[in-house]
Amino acid sequence: MNFRNVIMGAVLCLAAGSVAAQDVAVRAQTLYTMAGTPISDGVVLVRGGKIAAVGPAAEVAIPEGVEVLQAAVATPGLIDAHSVVGLAGYMNQPHDQDQLETSSPTQPQLRAIDAYNAHDRLVQWVREFGVTTLHTGHGPGALVSGQTMLVKTRGNTVEAAMLRPRAMLAASLGPGAMAERGKSPGTRAKQMALLRSLLIAGQASASSRTQGRGSARLQNDDPTLEGDEDPAAERLGSGTDGDGDGARRLEREVVRAVLDRRLPLLVSAWQTQDIMSALRLKEEFDIDLVIDGGAEAYLMLDALKAAQVPVILHPTMARQSGELENASWTTAARLHEAGIPFALQSGYEGYVPKTRVVLWEAAIAAANGLGREPALASITIDAARILRIDRRVGSLEVGKDGDIALFDGDPFEYTSRAIGTVIDGQVVSRKAR
Repeated sequence: MNFRNVIMGAVLCLAAGSVAAQDVAVRAQTLYTMAGTPISDGVVLVRGGKIAAVGPAAEVAIPEGVEVLQAAVATPGLIDAHSVVGLAGYMNQPHDQDQLETSSPTQPQLRAIDAYNAHDRLVQWVREFGVTTLHTGHGPGALVSGQTMLVKTRGNTVEAAMLRPRAMLAASLGPGAMAERGKSPGTRAKQMALLRSLLIAGQASASSRTQGRGSARLQNDDPTLEGDEDPAAERLGSGTDGDGDGARRLEREVVRAVLDRRLPLLVSAWQTQDIMSALRLKEEFDIDLVIDGGAEAYLMLDALKAAQVPVILHPTMARQSGELENASWTTAARLHEAGIPFALQSGYEGYVPKTRVVLWEAAIAAANGLGREPALASITIDAARILRIDRRVGSLEVGKDGDIALFDGDPFEYTSRAIGTVIDGQVVSRKAR
């Protein structure tokens, strides 16, 4: 019997009741911790949902009665750095397509938490390939489409899945976010004018609220805080504009969070002119910016590095047409060589099957100059750093969440399969994919 069959037998014969357990051990021929060199014959021990020990099998004692999963390769749970999974459903019908509201070009007040469907088949689909964390929410296609959030790919409700209810504010520049003929915005200049107007209105609102109280920026806020909620963030709908009328302006509360650098602005920009416009916006308003898509980012390495802006790169295998006509399979390698922080994403597909799997996207990037470990980092620890959740996920280290992906071979080999997924110490998938 070959090693694959041994592993499959070990995984598939585990008791069904262990799914609810939070104590588990994973033993792998090769263990990629993403916090150091790979460990041969390594073990990760999870107790109470958190990693309690990591190291060679000879050095990690597994308590009696703890379930042990076997794998050829184990990695941290994979992170999809930008997706619309949970909002864009797999049926590709109007009733399960909540990722984009087209009634207005700017709607920052829309919350991903109000549209996420934890039971959508696509959530299960990506989980079965080792994806344990999603940065998901309102997608490209509108000038400001709404807020994104961070979830684990488990749970029966959005509350059970929640890692952070508000992660970034999603915006788009370029032809993909232009309105139909005769409507606004119809040009790049109008897009930028509308964005500036939104941010300036937020500045005016913040100045009114904080007059006599010093700076509008919350100096004591730590933007890297993780948890089930962002304790420094303003509760949506809890305040007023300070204009005296007492009317709640949810959109301006969100914009103020961007101006206070409590909420990064995620700008989908594919072409050089749109990326440059986003960089000018960052400099003008001193905001935290993340470039999304970045098909032509390889043409702007110096500018991106000087601005210290990370890139959530388009899916490597995305169709190279329209705004992606100059996309390159080597962009990830070029960003890595230049020292620009980046992560890979599944993005958004307007056609069935509605999503890509970041594991495969990373494999293509690895084969096109990026290399195995930088490619794995782009869907684990590097993604976690860009999303500001690296204290909890992204690597296998003591104290972090017990999120682990198991494979029966090299994860980037076509013939290998994902054979198990663990989230917070719970075995959430045992299916071979």
